[in-house]
Amino acid sequence: MALKLAPTLKLGVNTMHRRSEPAESPWRPKIDELVQMVEQIDRCDFDSLWVGDHISMPIPFLDPLQQIAQAAVVSRRLTFGVGVYLLPLRNFAPVAKQVSTLDLMTEGRLIFGVGVGGEFPKEYEASGIPREERGARLSDGIRVLKKFWSGEAVSHESPFLKFESVAMRPAPWQLGGPPVWCGGRSKPALRRAARIGDGWHSYAITSDMYREGLALITETAEEAGRSFSAFGTGHLLFARVSDDYESALNEAADHLSTRYNMNMKPAAERYGAIGTPQDVAATIRKFYEAGVRHITLDIAGVYERRGEQLERFSSEVMPLLKDLRQ
Repeated sequence: MALKLAPTLKLGVNTMHRRSEPAESPWRPKIDELVQMVEQIDRCDFDSLWVGDHISMPIPFLDPLQQIAQAAVVSRRLTFGVGVYLLPLRNFAPVAKQVSTLDLMTEGRLIFGVGVGGEFPKEYEASGIPREERGARLSDGIRVLKKFWSGEAVSHESPFLKFESVAMRPAPWQLGGPPVWCGGRSKPALRRAARIGDGWHSYAITSDMYREGLALITETAEEAGRSFSAFGTGHLLFARVSDDYESALNEAADHLSTRYNMNMKPAAERYGAIGTPQDVAATIRKFYEAGVRHITLDIAGVYERRGEQLERFSSEVMPLLKDLRQ
């Protein structure tokens, strides 16, 4: 059984509000900044806008669900995605309500990516959640969300949550709720996507690794007896367009190293779509050939120049990918 993948490529942009780093002064994000960005992304013919999730990381980071609620008022066309929400850190029932509401507020233009995170252990410490339980909690949380999103009275019992005959209404805009795309690249994460997810959203892997991961998902889905009317395949890709490879790499690496508080140049080299428009388009094509149908671009570099990058990607890279988007 082959997974049913969409025929065309979708291109999205990752992150809404962000300030340049390093910075010392207090950050006061402006509503107009987000409005202008969403309008530009819409105008530049991108298909979606995505936001990540962290309780705490080296740079200031806003809540993704609230950002999407604000952005959805600006664009009536874009799909909005969470890539990915750290569900194990939360109580599942309130999250089910928040995401169901957001699906209604976006009129069904929502993809809900979930994952375990773990690269910042203090997030688990602050949330009072044992880090070693993150995988089991994520699987349980996905099941809880899907039960609540039926709109019917449902019950659940697990080591993490127990309730009887609880109905959560109104039901989401999308029948059964927004598609749940599982993040991660480990074998347990891939098997989770196959068994209880609606898609896979990857990060920091190569196109060859993606192809191998999709093969494992297919194999596991067959073993579980699952069939899909459609299976979502997404990938978050560091991106930087320039006149030459070296300048693009240096700009991307400097920014990412500050963001993650470590040397990210090797990661940018290995996992990024970096360089000339032709370089960037060639990397994206490799991921499409590996099975990715929704590329989410993390524009790496000085934040104040983000608009320039969006315009350049739209005018110089998108035409090179026109055949994949038709």
